[in-house]
Amino acid sequence: MRRERAVTTADARRAVFVTTARRTVRSGAVWGLVFGVYVVSSASTFVSSYPTAAERTKFARSLSGNAGLAALLGAARNIGTVSGFTAWRALGVLGIVGAIWGLLIATRVTRGEEDAGRWELLLVGRTTRRFAAAQSVLALGAGLATLWTVTAVITLLEGRARSVHFSTSGSLFFATALVAGAGLFLAVGVLLAQLASSRRQANGIGAAVLGGAFLVRMAADSASGLAWLRWASPLGWIEELHPLTGSRPFALVPIVLLALACVTVALVVAGARDLGASVLPSRDSPVPHVGLLGGSGGLAVRLTRPVALGWIGGLGVLGLVLGLVAQSAANAVSGSATIERILSRLGGRSGGAVSYLGFAFLTAGALVAFAAAGQVSAARAEEADGYVDNLLVRRVARMRWLAERLALGAVLVLVACIVAGVAAWLGAASQDSGVGLAQLLKAGVNIAGPALFVLGVGMLVYGARPRLASPVAYGLVVWSFLVEIVAGSTSTNHWLLDTSVLSHITPVPAAPPDWLAVGVLAGLGLVAALVGLVLFDRRDLASA
Repeated sequence: MRRERAVTTADARRAVFVTTARRTVRSGAVWGLVFGVYVVSSASTFVSSYPTAAERTKFARSLSGNAGLAALLGAARNIGTVSGFTAWRALGVLGIVGAIWGLLIATRVTRGEEDAGRWELLLVGRTTRRFAAAQSVLALGAGLATLWTVTAVITLLEGRARSVHFSTSGSLFFATALVAGAGLFLAVGVLLAQLASSRRQANGIGAAVLGGAFLVRMAADSASGLAWLRWASPLGWIEELHPLTGSRPFALVPIVLLALACVTVALVVAGARDLGASVLPSRDSPVPHVGLLGGSGGLAVRLTRPVALGWIGGLGVLGLVLGLVAQSAANAVSGSATIERILSRLGGRSGGAVSYLGFAFLTAGALVAFAAAGQVSAARAEEADGYVDNLLVRRVARMRWLAERLALGAVLVLVACIVAGVAAWLGAASQDSGVGLAQLLKAGVNIAGPALFVLGVGMLVYGARPRLASPVAYGLVVWSFLVEIVAGSTSTNHWLLDTSVLSHITPVPAAPPDWLAVGVLAGLGLVAALVGLVLFDRRDLASA
């Protein structure tokens, strides 16, 4: 018989670090893979799209002086080279993504655990509030180190390609720049978790800080006379690192100093305050809000409303940005072999802004599918946390509860797609791109098919094997998106392409919509969801 090892004092003191590090390291590895794939995609797309010096010079000239793109993605340096393009595209996007990741995971494993009542279970052991907070910071550091390691390894491997040729030191510094935003806002999240009265308040303040930093950075890059403003924004500090285009390590100094200051203050506050207390004020007796609490459907709407509004708003902003840059971006990518190959494979023939929007809406389709996978994950989380038990012991049928969650997920997908289409039209119309509202509404509805398929498959797995529902749903979206990236830079077997749900729709408005394909994807998703409902009705509830 196997003997259980006795728990030592050292084990008890490491409990916070071990339990927190398991989450952060896993999350860091997943997002490191995403960061690395994005770097590979950016470099390989540039190499295949602009193989000659003449094409690269033309591309660089087409983007020179484009204040709109500079404000969105940052100032472009040596854009006509593989290094310059990769740094510009990856840093502008992944800097923001990393900052969001750092903020959310920091507040989740600190204030989120405290709000849920699990933090007090750890503090009854042989530790103190300050020491436990220090362990959580070390665990977050382990997650950040994992994010950097995975990103750096993939960047190093891509940099060794003859057509790319990043130096070893350049690749490592580039990886550091990519995760700098994650590290900085991870520290900001740790501090806000100690100051705020709840995780929601901490996230709200952090979002305001990030939004303000982004606006200042946008202003700095919108005109050459305002370049000094970059030093007034943490995101501007990251841009000033200039990875792969003349690295400037001294720009790391304010980033490191601010992160250390946030962590130091957070640890001081953690040791001084009581569990559940906060420095920032909160309403001890808030006004009760009982709207939508008359039934299980209303409760589901109330629980999913913040996330749903976030996805709808985010896709609306994305659609607006795509419309605003469609004309200038179309001029920049005109003649791109990669874009033409992807559009041709999917049935696209048009040129100009409609070609760019047709290609860009494929990315929007992947994001909508992520939103659908999130609804599957939310249903699983409610069951794992025991919330569903409180409904099912009342007069709420099991199939009714899951059917309501399924319906809400489908409504979210459709509304988000329509909002993205309308927002893209508003942006395109402001630039006189010549793309009509009807075309972009069709483009929005077109990308709903893959998302509804993901939602249905996720619900099927949830009904049969609930613990696998989230990995399968998210895995299907990630796989489909990776296949599309590979197909954009290499010749890919059509059997492999068929495994991507995004490959079965046309690039509207660059091509007429294939409503049969959209209907088949949505229909298969519906059938899968109905089977999932039946399976859920027959199985036992499963905890986390």
